[in-house]
Amino acid sequence: MKNDFIDFIKIYCKSGDGGTGCVHFYRDRRIARGGPDGGTGGKGGDIILQGNSHIHTFLHLRYHKHWIAKSGFPGNRKNITGENGKDLLIEVPVGTVVKDEKKNIIMEITKNFQKKILFKGGKGGKGNTFFKNSRIQSPLYAQSGIKTKGNWIFLELKILADVGFIGFPNTGKSTLLSTITKAKPKIGNFSFTTKTPHIGVVKVDFNSFLAADIPGIIEKASEGKGLGHHFLRHVERNSVLLFLVSSNTKNKKEEYLILLNELTKFNSNLLKKKRLLAISKSDLINNEEKKEIKKIFFKLKENIVFISSFTKEGLSELIEKLWKLINQE
Repeated sequence: MKNDFIDFIKIYCKSGDGGTGCVHFYRDRRIARGGPDGGTGGKGGDIILQGNSHIHTFLHLRYHKHWIAKSGFPGNRKNITGENGKDLLIEVPVGTVVKDEKKNIIMEITKNFQKKILFKGGKGGKGNTFFKNSRIQSPLYAQSGIKTKGNWIFLELKILADVGFIGFPNTGKSTLLSTITKAKPKIGNFSFTTKTPHIGVVKVDFNSFLAADIPGIIEKASEGKGLGHHFLRHVERNSVLLFLVSSNTKNKKEEYLILLNELTKFNSNLLKKKRLLAISKSDLINNEEKKEIKKIFFKLKENIVFISSFTKEGLSELIEKLWKLINQE
């Protein structure tokens, strides 16, 4: 099945060239040789990026990878400036990072309807009117418009969500997201059910926050195991990380430490974020087992919450704790 979630793409962009200046002299029936009246060329079209919250991938750019704006029109007689080239607007998902070929960040689009000029069009060349002076009354030259250079750029999507779910495959991340939001991720009982990030809105009284389910990571993901680290960049903008460890995992402490280690290998700054640990599928264990789990993570100074998407146990407490962490200074 073809994957339509495209969060990384390379496209070619070229803003429009400036229009050529005009060389012309005024003429009519009574004036055989008038002064210069050649107009300036028009400005080339800009390449503009605009955020669109209704677009969630770069799928619309898959078969449209060359964006070339129109050039400015030449200047005309009677000092008429040439028409400007039409700007090109490229709509991108909110959370788009733009990089050059050396992977340097050019700009970021972080808001809906936010517009930024990616590449400016070339200026139009001056007509011969501009070059008239006391010494040169009839200039026979004009400027060419400024020629622009095309560039290949990289568009990279980092989902903007308040909370990112981190965990091994089959720890109940997708089920949790579908339970506390209206998101409908595909859920099945097999490894790597989630192969693309999903996002949903969690209601908190009259407020809300965004939660994102990131595809599961496993040990040695940094070495390319499983789905690798490809999707972890989506949690770089999350303010809170929610780690999920399943209650039926034999060694919960080891699994949690593996997750922390894989995040460290990807970006050590991720561990500086606020985080919360949830033991999922808690309906499968009794109170004695919960006490033992608490002891294990108490030694790691981790505050945990037991949750079950099936019985709804602990979900209100989870949402309340996440909301407090999001609003914590």
